[in-house]
Amino acid sequence: MSDEPASLPTPDQISSAATGAAAAPAVIEARDLCSHYGSRQVLFDVNLTVQPGEIMVIMGHSGCGKTTLFRHLLGLKRQSGGSVRVLGEDLAQLARPDLYRLRKRLGVAFQNGALFSSLSVRENVELPLHEHTKLDLNTIRIMSRMKLNFMRLAEHEDLMPAQLSGGMLKRAGLARAVVMDPQLLFFDEPSAGLDPVSAAELDRLILDLRSAMRMSIVIITHELQSVFNIADRIMVMHGGRNLLTGTPDEIRASTDRRIVQMLNRSPHQEELDADSYLRTLTGEAE
Repeated sequence: MSDEPASLPTPDQISSAATGAAAAPAVIEARDLCSHYGSRQVLFDVNLTVQPGEIMVIMGHSGCGKTTLFRHLLGLKRQSGGSVRVLGEDLAQLARPDLYRLRKRLGVAFQNGALFSSLSVRENVELPLHEHTKLDLNTIRIMSRMKLNFMRLAEHEDLMPAQLSGGMLKRAGLARAVVMDPQLLFFDEPSAGLDPVSAAELDRLILDLRSAMRMSIVIITHELQSVFNIADRIMVMHGGRNLLTGTPDEIRASTDRRIVQMLNRSPHQEELDADSYLRTLTGEAE
């Protein structure tokens, strides 16, 4: 055995190792994504990348294409151009059974909770485990109670959805969405309809959930306070296009008129050409 001391790694070797460790594959990659409803194009060359453990918020005014983009990321709609990869899978190349398998690795929390009204909170949360696993009842009960405890709903597990407040409905829907420990969570308008205190509690819960389960989270929301509370990065959409993607500070610093209007909650204003407007009303416009 040699008595020479082991050589220390060079700065270049350290940098290379660090770069390799940081280069984990993205959980979502949308490239030049285009989408149509019939002859009407609604997404134009949209690009989006979501990294492991990242909270990405997609925001924009109504009709800007957020929901259509969500549908593509979930494999509910096929693109007319470009590509979408989720958890390393090219969605356009997946057969139906493979897409079904992929969706088991995803969680979706809907805006209104989307709970089954005839099932209790616990039964709603356990439903994905009954449908998609072969776990025994005791294991299912343990897994559901862990998520209910996390959401501070353990004492309310026997209540029916109609007996829950708005915030409790959101948390119950979230518990069901993560009961199978997904790698990637989609959440539609988490704070919509909640009072400021309940909204802040849900924001905190989302951050705790990311830390505890090490999942990536993609959120659609109009709630500016929540956006800047929870987002690692923000994608601003306008007219079916990706207007800007950046950190909260980068979005705040933007001088783009459309982004400034949105952040200041200013009404959208357009200059009106009176002659063109009259031609439109009389049917004389081309």
